[in-house]
Amino acid sequence: MSKFRKKTSGSTPAISTASLPDIIFMLLFFFMVTTVMRETTLLVDISMPKASESKKIQRKNLVSYIYIGKPTKRLRSIYGNEPRLQLNDSFAEIEDLQEFIAAEREARSEEEAKALINSIKSDSDTKMGIITDVKQELRRAQSYKINYSTKRDDPSLN
Repeated sequence: MSKFRKKTSGSTPAISTASLPDIIFMLLFFFMVTTVMRETTLLVDISMPKASESKKIQRKNLVSYIYIGKPTKRLRSIYGNEPRLQLNDSFAEIEDLQEFIAAEREARSEEEAKALINSIKSDSDTKMGIITDVKQELRRAQSYKINYSTKRDDPSLN
C-alpha cells in the first residue's frame, strides 16, 4: 500500500548541452580579439643575419619596416633573382623611399613622427650596395633613426 516505489534503473540523466554554443562563441570572440594578424605579406625571402649583441625595440608601433631580399620562389619568374626592395605589400624602387617615409610620418601624430624608426629587414646574402643606397635615400628623406633587424646568436644553443 505504499505510494512510493523504488527506482529500478540507476542511470544518470543526460548532461545538458544548452550552454555549449554560448561557450563556443565566447572562445571564438576571445581569439578574434586577441589574435594579431600579420600586417604585411612578405614578397621577398629573408633569412636575417645573426648578431651577438642586440636590443629589443620597446615601442614597435613606431617602426616602419623596409624589406630587402630576393623575391619568393613563386615571384622569381616575374621579378628575377636580384634582391628587391619591399615597402608595405608591394615592390618598390629606392627612389620611392622618400614618398614612403613621408606617408609614414603623415599617418602618425607629430610626436610619434619624430620618434619614427626605420627597420631594415634584409636577407643575410644581400650585398651592402643596395643597403647603402637605402641608407642614402633615408638620409635624403631626413630619417636618421635606422635599425637593422637580426636574429639573436645565442652561443649557449651551439
